[in-house]
Amino acid sequence: MSASARLEPGPATAHVKPGPSATLTARENATRLRKWCAATVEFIIATIAIALMVIGVGANRGWLDAHVLPSFLLPRDWFVAIQTAIRFALAAVGAWTFAYARPAAGRSARHAPGHALPVVAAVVLAIVASEPVLRRIEFRPVGWLSVDDEPRRRADTRLGWTLVPSRVGHARVGDRTIEYAIDAHGYRVADSAQPVDRARPSIVFTGESVMFGEGLQWNESIPAQVGAITGVQSANLAVHGFGNDQAYLRLVDDLPHFHRPVAIVSLFMPSLFGRNMDRERPHLRAGLVWNPPVQRWRVASLLRLMVPYRSTSLIDQGVSLTREIFAATATLARQRGATPLIVVPQFGRETGQERSLRHRLFDDLDVPVAFVPLDPTWRLPWDRHPDARAAHAIAQVIARRLALKE
Repeated sequence: MSASARLEPGPATAHVKPGPSATLTARENATRLRKWCAATVEFIIATIAIALMVIGVGANRGWLDAHVLPSFLLPRDWFVAIQTAIRFALAAVGAWTFAYARPAAGRSARHAPGHALPVVAAVVLAIVASEPVLRRIEFRPVGWLSVDDEPRRRADTRLGWTLVPSRVGHARVGDRTIEYAIDAHGYRVADSAQPVDRARPSIVFTGESVMFGEGLQWNESIPAQVGAITGVQSANLAVHGFGNDQAYLRLVDDLPHFHRPVAIVSLFMPSLFGRNMDRERPHLRAGLVWNPPVQRWRVASLLRLMVPYRSTSLIDQGVSLTREIFAATATLARQRGATPLIVVPQFGRETGQERSLRHRLFDDLDVPVAFVPLDPTWRLPWDRHPDARAAHAIAQVIARRLALKE
């Protein structure tokens, strides 16, 4: 065989050009991919749109009362108005998304299927990337938004935070300068140089900023006015931002130091109940078991703050825990020969949601409860804390219920 014959390509080595069937198969696969991308994108957007419409229609007043607790920061009427506006907006956006955005996104994905994945990846990466940025921000509980807030607070492993002891601070509230004097025990007093004498008969007050006397001079605060009415020394253990579990823990720690506790007064407000379900601080669970803060994604925490939804089971757990806390507080008081009392201030007309929550918490609970209706205008200027008139009304009811000298 000649060399030229050997180099001549045979049937096995000849270049085969793609035939019509191979080209058709590639086109069919590309078409299927485009259709799949378009269908997937439309399905995702349709699901989001339908969810928005369902929320807009279904999140009615009954749903709001069942899953969104009363707020201390916003009046209920405002909350309902905001919720109604959001409902209409969600329903409208959902309908527009389904009718217009969904098919437009489908057409875009059909013409350029490679663009859909980068968009989805960009959204996911943006959420993931925001987490380390948010973790650089030092978040604090409501009521302690800045290190310069008065009265000054400091971190505490067991309670989350406490007041800085042996210090006098000043804050501008409305047109007044308010003095906050904290004694060596971390209690608010009239004069930091004259701390609470824990050997004397004392009415012990637990709670948060309302009981502390936010925006009020010492003599205007609830504990000070009760002390003035009864002639019995008051010990104000309240700390801004505390839930009922934190207030109970502080009572457990401090009560043994009081030689002659006369009464223990706790405060409950439906608008503060949500704090008892906050897990991003030291907290108690069923059985009054102490737990450290739960570490959650900051993105999720911010979303929860903006959308304060709570499931029925979580609210049920909160009710059970709060009842357990108040029952244990009453037991502590009685073991020391002191009278327990829970004071429940109510500004304006009690809503059905607030009434239901109050009955769930206190019915059949062997603890005296003082319900105190208050004029809704008895609040601080530009603030929702009680003013001196409201504090006086609450103090009068407490003194009467304790049956001490008036």
